[in-house]
Amino acid sequence: MDESKIYKTILELTERLILKRKSQEKFIPGVTRIGYAGRVYDQYEVMNAVRASLDFWLTEGPYARLLEANFRNYYKSKSFILVNSGSSANLLMVSSLISKNVKNSLKKGDEVITPATTFPTTLTPIIQCGLRPVFVDIEIDTLNINPNKIESAITKNTKALFIPHTLGNPCDMELIMKIVNKYNLFLLEDSCDALGGTYDGQLVGTFGGMASHSFYPAHQMTMGEGGGIIINSPQFVKIVRSLRDWGRDCWCEPGKNNTCRKRFDGSWGGDLPIGYDHKYVYSELGYNLKITDLQAAIGLAQFDKLPSFVEKRQKNFLQLYEGLKQFQEYVLLPRWSTKANPSWFGFPITLAKGLDRSKFTIFLESKGIETRMIFAGNILRQPGFTHIDKRISGSLKQTDSAMERSFFIGVYPGITNEMINYMIDQIGKFLRTKI
Repeated sequence: MDESKIYKTILELTERLILKRKSQEKFIPGVTRIGYAGRVYDQYEVMNAVRASLDFWLTEGPYARLLEANFRNYYKSKSFILVNSGSSANLLMVSSLISKNVKNSLKKGDEVITPATTFPTTLTPIIQCGLRPVFVDIEIDTLNINPNKIESAITKNTKALFIPHTLGNPCDMELIMKIVNKYNLFLLEDSCDALGGTYDGQLVGTFGGMASHSFYPAHQMTMGEGGGIIINSPQFVKIVRSLRDWGRDCWCEPGKNNTCRKRFDGSWGGDLPIGYDHKYVYSELGYNLKITDLQAAIGLAQFDKLPSFVEKRQKNFLQLYEGLKQFQEYVLLPRWSTKANPSWFGFPITLAKGLDRSKFTIFLESKGIETRMIFAGNILRQPGFTHIDKRISGSLKQTDSAMERSFFIGVYPGITNEMINYMIDQIGKFLRTKI
């Protein structure tokens, strides 16, 4: 059998195997776990992964370049750069703000406003880069930063906002952009939970200079591990890619040389001798945060499904919302702006005072319904963050309320109508018993 026939046979057998596995999946109420999130895939992701493994291009390569181009076109952005996680995307965005090659770059001690209800790796880059986080309270029904409290937190040291769209619910970008433009601030969006969502018809992630995405299995699409950065401000394109690629000054794609035509006769600054090999010139304090081409191959198949993934998340969310309206005396249901069309990451529930969240979540888990906290809750109460240098603007009352009374359940596309109805039924059983 020649090579092409072997290749074709491998792919055909892969497809048959995955289709057989998928055909055996079924939901058994109370037995099958309903995840808060999960990977949703079919034969195409696996076949792409097999193709990439047979190509054996282990580092970033042709699949990655195609996926970056797809996202760049999707966002109509200046660039889209793939990285190895959403956390790395956040680190690179903040690191770029302190680059000497950025106009009005941030200096040690400059302040960045961010909500106190957050994910750790939204906050940690601010600290790691020597900047000072300034914490603002959230709105309990959106779980997003309270936009009406941002302006009072601004001082002469405030240089940036880092705003997550919690659980895929877009922040009030109209008011936030007014503040950003009024005070000439950098804006970073943590859009890891919000891929595909819009505010006033504009895609989340396109408002600030940069925005992050995560492609961990919990998110709207996955590559296993992986992330990306939407770059809307052109000054960050070369800087972010350099920071991702060891800090090198060279911009040649993998497998290419001498794109600058000055590889061995250029003058690159610093104290380098003229003609120093451009491939070994470093203009940033960088990392190695690239993905593999195998990840990107999986991501390409997922990208094709993105519209259907978003639609299914929205459908599941609304089905839960309608089903839980009957319990609004006992639970606070989420609110979103009339201008927003969220791509929901999860369905948040905040219990009325007097109800025991631990008993509720333990009950749901015992029935096979996974629950999760609103990430770190009030992150300043987390053991790793109690002694960080910071400033708190005003009260964090709603942040503490979310930490004590809020949690979320899943809406990801693997959840069926039957599962949603089961979730509503079990939530009702608990509330009717405990009230």
